[in-house]
Formats: sequence, C-alpha cells, structure tokens
Amino acid sequence: MSTGLIWFQNNLRIEDNLALAEACKENDKVIAIYFFDPRQFDFTEFGLKKTGKFRAKFLIETVTELKENLASLNIPLFIYQEKPEDYLPKFLQEYNISNVYLQKEWTSEEQKIISKVKREVSEAIQFKAFYDQFLFHPEDIPYSNFNKIPKVFTEFRKKCEAKVSVRKCSPTPQPLNTENFDLKNNTKIPNLKDLGFEEFAQDSRTAFPFKGGENQAKKRVQQYFWETRNLAKYKQTRNGLIGEAYSSKLSAWLANGSISAKQVYWEVKKFEKEITKNQDTYWLIFELIWRDYFKFISLKHGNKIFKISGILEKELDWNKDEKARENWINGETKEPFVNANMKELAATGFMSNRGRQNVASYWAKELKQDWRVGAAYFESLLIDYDVHSNWGNWMYNSGVGNDPRDRKFNIKRQAEHYDPDQKFQNLWLKE
Repeated sequence: MSTGLIWFQNNLRIEDNLALAEACKENDKVIAIYFFDPRQFDFTEFGLKKTGKFRAKFLIETVTELKENLASLNIPLFIYQEKPEDYLPKFLQEYNISNVYLQKEWTSEEQKIISKVKREVSEAIQFKAFYDQFLFHPEDIPYSNFNKIPKVFTEFRKKCEAKVSVRKCSPTPQPLNTENFDLKNNTKIPNLKDLGFEEFAQDSRTAFPFKGGENQAKKRVQQYFWETRNLAKYKQTRNGLIGEAYSSKLSAWLANGSISAKQVYWEVKKFEKEITKNQDTYWLIFELIWRDYFKFISLKHGNKIFKISGILEKELDWNKDEKARENWINGETKEPFVNANMKELAATGFMSNRGRQNVASYWAKELKQDWRVGAAYFESLLIDYDVHSNWGNWMYNSGVGNDPRDRKFNIKRQAEHYDPDQKFQNLWLKE
C-alpha cells in the first residue's frame, strides 16, 4: 500500500488542486502537512517582519478551514511551526511516505528548502510538483521557453488570449477509505501569539472585512458575482477607495491559493453566460492575466525581480533616507492622498489598487528612495501579498520593470480625480 503526502504551501484548498487530486488518485492513503516556517515571521534585510499580523491572521483562518475541508475527505493535516527541511525528512520516514505532492515553486527561497529536503531523504521517495497557480498553464503558452516571454504585457496578453484555452478545474477528490488508517495527530494550528503577535481587533473602516479560507473565498464569489452582481460593473468601480464593494477583493484568497485563478475565470464565464457579458466582466479576466504575467516574468528573470536594478538592470540613483521612510510609512508626507492610503494600510493590511500605484510612484519617483524598501513594507503589511505581483508591480512603478512608458503619477491630480470630495482622505486623516 502506498502512502502519499501532500505538502501544502500556497495552494490552501481542496477544490481545483492538482497536487491533491493526483495524490488521491495514485495512493491508497494520503496525509497532508503544512509548515508555519519561522523564517516567514522573521525580520528581513530591510528591518521589517516578512509576514505581519494581518496576513498571519488571514493565514491562520485559512489553514483552519483547510484542516476542516481535508477532514471531510478523511485526510489528516499535520501542522508544524518548524523549518520544513528540519522536520520533513524524519516525518517521511516515520509515516512510510513513498510520494510527495506539491505546488511547483520557482523563487529561490522555496527552491532551496525543497532541495534541502530532497538531499536528506531516500531517492526512492518521489517528489511530484505541479504548476497550479496560473490561469494559462505554462505548458500551454505560445512561447517555446520562458526567455521568450515579451517585455510588454499587452503583447503577452493578446497572444495568449488568441492561442491559449484555460484548462478546466481539477476534480475535487472523493472522501478516502479510512479503514486501517487511524493516525494520531496531536498537532495544533498556532495562534497569533505563537507567531509573535498580539491579538488585535479589525478596524471598522477597512475595505477588506473578510476572513481567510477556501469557504470564505467561495462565499465572496457568491456575494460579488451572484447576489449583488457587482461583477457587471467591475471596471467602472475598480478604482474606488472606500468599502468592500468597489472591487472583487479576491486577491488575498488567490495569493495563498484558497481559490485558484481558473476557478475565478470559469465563474466569470458562467456569469457571462447566465447574466451578462460586458467590458466589466472581461476586466476581471484581464486582471487575472496581469497576475499570470508577473508570475511568468519571475519565471523568466528569477532573482532579478528582487535586485535594485530590476529586470532592466538599470542603474539609477536611489536615496536611503531614514526620515523619508518613517514619514512615508507613518503617512506624514506632504501629500494627503499618499498619507491617507498609508494610514489605511497600517491600520487594515489593505489598500486599493489606485492607492498602491500612487504611494509606490511617490516613494520611487518623487522621493527616489530604494524601491525595494517599499516592496518589503508591502510584503510585511498586505493581507494579499503575492511575491510575483508585489515585486513585479513595484519594479513597474519604479522604472526598472515592465512599464514601457516609465510613467510617474501626478498625485494631486489623481486625488482630485479619484477622491474629488475628499471622503477617503477625511476617513483616514481626520481623527
């Protein structure tokens, strides 16, 4: 009898999860494991916590739902607050694992961990990794290799839209037979305190009043698509600033994989068939393609996305001013619109797309401060942090990435256009 292990990372769902589906198909027994890796809650080279309290809380909620959903399939989830390479080799031996299933990762930190684990275990154990976080599967895109990915998004989008079909979602496994499979699992999900944070109450002004987890992601889709039909006006409202209704807010669940890009895509297609198809419904797919593009850019360029010169290898003069950093983080710059957005981020772990572009442009183009500090601050604070989108967008806004126009935002004009009556600024700047 073979035993398969699914090693969960940023694929925290049971539906449309290829690694889980394959594990259940190929093995008599399946168990699951998740690591709250201490390094993810440590300080980075920029003096910021890699994962802050907002994302930590969302992650705890997500893993809690994952454990319950896996239990419905008779799959136990073992949870450890350990480095995977320190714990996984003995775990594989103890439970006589023959196959390990996981989502394919390519950024250097994840690669190193997987390599260390492989070095410590028997060669007989097979590691099976699947590209499962894309809309357009890497094997389907019309480029012979990742080096051919174009420098400009529009070219990538048009070619993929013309030539690639989005794959169907993987089936959810049937509950497994539990005969002779009585595993003692005394592991527990850590709380915020275990991860080094104080408990906190949610700010009533937040535009992201949601909890983590696969069920919560589906609930949001149901609400945004079907109950309110807000999807039908997504493009018109997506630059909003206040409240949960102005955009889909699916990014946080997409980031930790409690919903997949394909699930969202096919739900949009269903909506278009049953309710309406317009520029607004298309625009949500357009944003999913942007998300894909940044993943392909990091596949193409590797660690260049973390370098100060970016993927353009552009040597610019960057300042490193502690006072400027403090003022930007605390929302005490000379631009009220920037300040309001930064205060929202600090208080809630969320910021609108419009806000993100403005505060990034101000930091990198106005103040000419090291853009990586801004990216690291977002990494720490954002509930919906995604390594590829975050660093890709920061490069883009800082003149070292994929923006062919190298644009700079006129913050005052942006504020006048998107917050004409200053409701948003008053919400965050008036005590």
